[in-house]
Amino acid sequence: MYLYLLGLVVFYYLYRWIRELPRVPDKGNKYVYITGCDSGFGNLLARHLDKKGFRVIAGCFTEKGEEDLKKSCSSNLIATHLDVRSKDSVAKVAAMIKDKVGERGLWAVVNNAGVSVPSAPNDWLTIDDFKYMLDINLNGVIAVTISVLPLIKKARGRVVNVASVFGRISPTGGPYTISKYGVEAFNDSLRLNMTPFGVKVLCIEPGFFKTNVTDTAILSNNLKVLWDKLPQDVRDDYGPDYLQKGLALVSDRVAKISDGDLMKVVSCMEHAISAVRPRTRYSPGWDAKFFWLPLSYMPTCVSDYILNKEAIPIAKQVQ
Repeated sequence: MYLYLLGLVVFYYLYRWIRELPRVPDKGNKYVYITGCDSGFGNLLARHLDKKGFRVIAGCFTEKGEEDLKKSCSSNLIATHLDVRSKDSVAKVAAMIKDKVGERGLWAVVNNAGVSVPSAPNDWLTIDDFKYMLDINLNGVIAVTISVLPLIKKARGRVVNVASVFGRISPTGGPYTISKYGVEAFNDSLRLNMTPFGVKVLCIEPGFFKTNVTDTAILSNNLKVLWDKLPQDVRDDYGPDYLQKGLALVSDRVAKISDGDLMKVVSCMEHAISAVRPRTRYSPGWDAKFFWLPLSYMPTCVSDYILNKEAIPIAKQVQ
């Protein structure tokens, strides 16, 4: 019986592997627009696709990001300034892309730009903290997608949205998980909307990887700045040792579980763009596959128990 089940599992994965092998032709005439290319996944994906022969349009927030890509990639790559929070910036890049792609349309947009701070317990934050991150991580995704969607429809192309495994479960406070849940919802609704047009909408849900999102220096500084702003009564609620325990958690646990092999994510992105039959969802990272996603499917009482057991204890704990 067990051998029969094992055989079925092996057959399924072999079938899926063979089915997903074919790639789209004519890469040299396919334009791919990527946001957040200054560093991390976006930067590596832009370089990777350029080597593969795609015509890459890389949106960078900084001049340094633009210059670095121009120096390290072929003349086919176009690096341009993009601030996903700005309507004018998004519209300007969309107009440039429309002129470049012409009647062939835009093959793919990869919504990769995102930030992870400010992040903290919800009662440490202000509404402006939430608005800042949502404008980048969620509203920026929607704005960029809508700005080029007519071009995607013309090419019968792809929309690739980079969410997170934290779009499935919320182990922390703050706007990060909220923004990623929003990306998941936008992705699902857009996928259904675009099916009649032949447009494929795919979602990438990475676990922990070594990027600016999990950079321990950035996360630690974020905690210190927010703690210093707290009124004394809130600090008393959490206790004088809470900050140090939080910093230790970031420097120890986050650093340890973050995978340094960014190509695991970039390979999923590239497959979503170039495969004839891409997957609807990709969940790169062992932590995503074997901890976070299974945890998200558990009853709420079970997931809450596990997450609370691992949480930093506060001073004024209700018994």
